[in-house]
Amino acid sequence: PLDKNRELYEARDVHGTHWGRLCPIETPDGPQCGLVKNLALLDGKPLIYYSIQAAKEAHLFSHIIINSESTVSEQIARRYDVKFYKRSSELATSQTKSDFVVYDFIKHNPCDILVWVNPTSPLQTGEEIKQVVEYFFREQLDSLITVKEEQVHCIYKGKSINFKSDDIFDQTQDLTPVNPFVYSLMMWRTDTFKKTFEAKGHAFFCGKVGYYPVNKFSSIIIKRKEDLMLAESVLKIRNNNKNYEVLYDEIAHE
Repeated sequence: PLDKNRELYEARDVHGTHWGRLCPIETPDGPQCGLVKNLALLDGKPLIYYSIQAAKEAHLFSHIIINSESTVSEQIARRYDVKFYKRSSELATSQTKSDFVVYDFIKHNPCDILVWVNPTSPLQTGEEIKQVVEYFFREQLDSLITVKEEQVHCIYKGKSINFKSDDIFDQTQDLTPVNPFVYSLMMWRTDTFKKTFEAKGHAFFCGKVGYYPVNKFSSIIIKRKEDLMLAESVLKIRNNNKNYEVLYDEIAHE
């Protein structure tokens, strides 16, 4: 059996269809967001390539699986030497909730731990994936979602969240940070997820829930053309300037 007291335990071998730790690369192919976006080129490679590569570089997973109903996604899986799970087309609509997608995947791909890596966060690295997974085990979580930390003044429906609008304007360093979801990586213990889903009909936040703040680059989510432009600029700088140095106007040295 698995030694669950270890911070990062190894995947268990049970039988040919049961794996310890699976990494699905999700490709939602509904009309609102889908396959075309995942095939948009980013620095010469399709967007989905980066999440596959990061998952490989993490060196954690029994199997990396593209989860989609599209045969085009199956071609991508073959190209990058990962597995492919063809889900039902009924799960490919814009109305489909993620709880059902995860439950379907777990039913057809039995495993102990599920790590959903999102291709819309192409700047997340394998090293950071490893850090998130280590945190999941160290905190003995059942579910986890990545977030970003924003220490700025925030409002919701016109009302302040982390500052007082009827008082002296707070300095940003004194604010309580807020944590918008990033979704670059989500994790579940599958037994907990299944039991919760079958009992309640939903399970995204099941058992002991945790949140992990990722770095600034990982928090860039690709939704629009402008996001691709930003990510491509970051990639080029990161690839060409390994020792990036901040430069200052000459007046700063006077």
